[in-house]
Amino acid sequence: MPDDGRARRRTGTGLGILLAVVLAAVLLTALPDDREGGGACTARTVRSWSADTEPTGEFARYGDDGTRTDDWTGGDGTHSVRLPDGRVLWLFSDTYLGQVHAPPNPVGESVAWRDASAPMVRNSAVVMSASGRLLSTLPAPVFADPAPEQWRWPVAARVEPRSPGSAERVVRVLLWTRTAGRSPWIYGVPTATEVATLSLPDLRLEGVTTVLDQASVTDPAERVLFGTTAVDAGDWTYVFGGDDAQAASRPVSRAYVARVPRGRLGEPGAWEYWDGERWAVRGRSEPVLGDGRRRGVGSAFTVVRDGRTYVLFTMAAGTRGLTTITSYWSCSPTGPWHGPAKGFSPPLPESGVAAYNPQAHPALSGGGSRLVLSYDVNWLDANAVSAQANLSRNVSLYRPRFVSLRLGRE
Repeated sequence: MPDDGRARRRTGTGLGILLAVVLAAVLLTALPDDREGGGACTARTVRSWSADTEPTGEFARYGDDGTRTDDWTGGDGTHSVRLPDGRVLWLFSDTYLGQVHAPPNPVGESVAWRDASAPMVRNSAVVMSASGRLLSTLPAPVFADPAPEQWRWPVAARVEPRSPGSAERVVRVLLWTRTAGRSPWIYGVPTATEVATLSLPDLRLEGVTTVLDQASVTDPAERVLFGTTAVDAGDWTYVFGGDDAQAASRPVSRAYVARVPRGRLGEPGAWEYWDGERWAVRGRSEPVLGDGRRRGVGSAFTVVRDGRTYVLFTMAAGTRGLTTITSYWSCSPTGPWHGPAKGFSPPLPESGVAAYNPQAHPALSGGGSRLVLSYDVNWLDANAVSAQANLSRNVSLYRPRFVSLRLGRE
């Protein structure tokens, strides 16, 4: 072979290797990197489920206890985190305090009831012992309103180092800030995602940091709040969020995801958001799930890892969305998400109530194949006065209920 032919061959080979290296670098930049170990990702679905009466009964026992008048008697937005000493911190959004009365109630039903004047606060926290007994309610609200006509709802929480490398640990609680608004924003206009820091072991509020302010986004339906659920994988905590498209009369909302180096939730500059192609510190987030019709999430949802598979639980879209929990699965937090799978309908206490906000609770799951999921229930009535009356005449209508799930191959 002539020398110039060999040279061209060597040059061509070199260019091929160079192009392969560049292509690999591009792919590594574009694809999610959670640096996790474990087995292969496989399709997952709910193989079986059953009502979990133990935690459901414990919240009923605690809520019905009339020995104190300043503790939790009912609430929604149920989230939990296990503390280093074995206790479990339970976080709630809108919460009833006050007295609960033994049955029969004023309308003759054999159920516990609360006076219509019972105080309601925007958030609360209840402490459970390592053995599973609810012990006390922190002075409520735990997270004060940031401004008039605004309030904070706590969502996912994590125990992490006070600062990277520190031996001291604190609790970081993600908060949704909302502002009072008119219909269709009857649950408030999404305003900002914040992170609160609680000291350990006394659970004292140290401060609140704004992570993502959405006030500049003109259309409230396009605003995204993060923290409905969080998943640890490798070096990262993946924080999922959603928009309030449902409040704008669309069938379903859309899911989004951000990631934060583990231990840095309280640092706004450490957050990265998935923009549809790569992780970006700034810029517009793009949804990872939701087509506005059949596929999408409710106003709150939860994500867990089963091996290397991510499983998302949400209320089903459409008319089944007030009774049925469905799931999606993915090999990455950014998708693609497969589903929805066939759903299941957990028990409801009576007709006229809705199920919502399914949330996983690893603190109760025990680390095996059993997964404990809570769901909130509420009276289904657009009239606030009649809804309040029904929640007062039967306190069990505004408390979390629990199911145990087994996941398996789809």
